[in-house]
Amino acid sequence: MAGVMVDVQDLRVHFGSVEAVRGVSFEVARGSAFGLVGESGSGKSSVLRALAGLNSDWSGTMRVDGADLTPRRERAFFRRLQMVFQDPYASLHPRQTIDRILSEPLIVHGFDEIDRRIARALDEVSLPAGMRFRYPHQLSGGQRQRVAIARALISEPEVLLLDEPTSALDVSVQAEVLNLLADLREARGLTYLMVGHNLAVVTHLCQSLAVMVNGEIVETVSSDDLRAGRVQSPHTAALRDLSLDLAEAHGEPAGAEPTFGAGPGEIARRAL
Repeated sequence: MAGVMVDVQDLRVHFGSVEAVRGVSFEVARGSAFGLVGESGSGKSSVLRALAGLNSDWSGTMRVDGADLTPRRERAFFRRLQMVFQDPYASLHPRQTIDRILSEPLIVHGFDEIDRRIARALDEVSLPAGMRFRYPHQLSGGQRQRVAIARALISEPEVLLLDEPTSALDVSVQAEVLNLLADLREARGLTYLMVGHNLAVVTHLCQSLAVMVNGEIVETVSSDDLRAGRVQSPHTAALRDLSLDLAEAHGEPAGAEPTFGAGPGEIARRAL
């Protein structure tokens, strides 16, 4: 079904006397992927945390599927919207098995057939059934992030917030996780809001993105226009130039198609 799934208007987020987000507005269409990019401290993660209900000190309007959000969220909200964090090791309880980590949200939200749902969740993220009773420290970084994704999806949400979900992983594993996220969005019709600073990662998954500087959006641009260099903000142009320089430093010839211009699957092939 077409329409706006996430609607943010004039969002302002405070940490004490500091205004970290200053009048941010954007919309994310149902079933699409939208990115927020910017340097550390630009406010992009603060937007995500306000949407997720992790920061109640905000003003403005936020809606999910037309319903207004308030600082206090009901349990049903957390079934519809989930978040995948940057560091999979920090976001998974070190003393709980993968089975316990995945069963907990099912119990909280009253799901039945827990065993079947856990087995299906592991299969969806391409993890063998034998990992079900291991602990997070017994898994690789990429495997832990797959568990984090499985945990976020096991309650069957409609919206997934992605807080730099591959930045703690090496390049080849980044590609695997990005391709997994792309496949899951298409299969489930999910809506993604992703934050990051790496244009190659964000444009691989998102059709459009907003560039943030000092808590404000300075430009919203499609991934196609970004690849072609059709940008207006000097800051967006600088981020694009930096990505090109980094691509060249990692072995791509000058003048070649930049990494963030790669199509689905191409990042994986270049990374391996």
